[in-house]
Amino acid sequence: MGEKVAAEGFDLADRHLHRDKLRQCLQALARLLEEKRFDRPRNLVGLEIELNLAGFDGMPSMMNAEVLERIASHDFQTELGQFNLEVNIVPHRLSGRVLDQLAEELRTGLAYADRKAREVGSGIVMIGILPTITQEHLVPANFSAADRYMLLNEQVVAARGEDFVIDIAGVERLRFTAGSICPEAACTSVQLHLQVTPGRFAAVWNAAQAVAAAQIAVGANSPFLFGRELWRESRPPLFVQSTDTRPPELQAQGVRPRTWFGERWIDSAYELFEENLRYFPPLLPISGDEDPLRVLDDGGVPSLEELTLHNGTVYRWNRPVYGIADGVPHLRVENRVLPAGPTVTDVMANTAFYYGLVRALAEEPRPVWTRLPFALAAHNFDLACRHGIDAVLHWPKAGRNGTPVPVPAVRLVCEELLPLAAAGLDAWGVEPADRDRYLGVIEGRCRRGVNGASWQAATYHRARARGLDRGGALAATTRRYCELMRTGEPVHTWPLGITD
Repeated sequence: MGEKVAAEGFDLADRHLHRDKLRQCLQALARLLEEKRFDRPRNLVGLEIELNLAGFDGMPSMMNAEVLERIASHDFQTELGQFNLEVNIVPHRLSGRVLDQLAEELRTGLAYADRKAREVGSGIVMIGILPTITQEHLVPANFSAADRYMLLNEQVVAARGEDFVIDIAGVERLRFTAGSICPEAACTSVQLHLQVTPGRFAAVWNAAQAVAAAQIAVGANSPFLFGRELWRESRPPLFVQSTDTRPPELQAQGVRPRTWFGERWIDSAYELFEENLRYFPPLLPISGDEDPLRVLDDGGVPSLEELTLHNGTVYRWNRPVYGIADGVPHLRVENRVLPAGPTVTDVMANTAFYYGLVRALAEEPRPVWTRLPFALAAHNFDLACRHGIDAVLHWPKAGRNGTPVPVPAVRLVCEELLPLAAAGLDAWGVEPADRDRYLGVIEGRCRRGVNGASWQAATYHRARARGLDRGGALAATTRRYCELMRTGEPVHTWPLGITD
């Protein structure tokens, strides 16, 4: 059916059928929840990392097909652009030495992939946005060779009805128009999955939303886009604008963007799936043959394929996910906040910080989301994206009736959030050695005021001071970043500046 649609397009009957199927899927999800059909807690976590390919000169390398052919592993897949890859790590139980185990698997897999990429004059780069990417690289001719990418592009462009306007004002300002969703390919992220029971889903999702700003503050790694220094984490504004199906008139009416933070705390997972159907028209009205309600009546487990397809085209920073494993349905929170990189150690530090903090906050007797207005959590996220490790965030203050007060992100993390993350990792059963090693990396960034974004910006400015022009400084920064990335040492320990 997908191949037929890709070749022939959608008609009104396709859209009418798909809307009916989505309603049936939502009814089936409600029944699954009511009948308590979901998997028991397994404390399972999953990890996906989107990657860039760059040549030895630091420029984007449009060679993912050749690199994937050499890697020859199902763990690596295409992403939107020909300079993108994605690596998937199988789920692990969150306990014991899991962080070191994940780190070792990542190091081994990425080192192998990098060796294979270098055979064709390319290399793996873990970074939020490749500093050397330009508008000329982000054109439909550089989409990966898969029908789904072109089909998604066609539907988003048709829904918008005009060019996309990218307008980001940061340290510098960037404004340009694009005729496709290609600029989205510049954004590469880390996605952290946590399987939870329906009863715990709302608390975990709310906690993840509350800490998204702190994640960005310590983990920002995307300060450049198209030769301009913008926000410390420029992925979110770029992603919002490059997938925005709303023309200016609908934006003025307050219609919600498909990439969004959300607008309220929730009480159940069902609310998020229902919102996705209520607010966002389907982009890919591809319908299968399954009757989800009949499958339930017969005692089976429906795949809810239309619902999961639609859910994948609504780009929440913390996304609800429905899945099936071993014939049993489950729910996951997919955290999509973090940029890729800089090193495996940094990725695992961000991972430890997130899983520990979410566990601790989800179990607090007086949850933070009862004291932090949702609009302020969204504002925190914006501030963290703009200013990174130098952001000042708002957080409920003990002893002041829980009223949120402004506090520097580094102080908030060191004095309050890191102890909570440590307690959360203890509750998961993570070994103290893993806990201390990786949370120590977060503390080190805060003590030195350095993360991937600040290192890139400082190194770029030093290169400019040595007389390099803008393009030369960005390329030199990228090459130095790649060199230090391969050492595996965390970014806050990297020397500043380029080498001759």
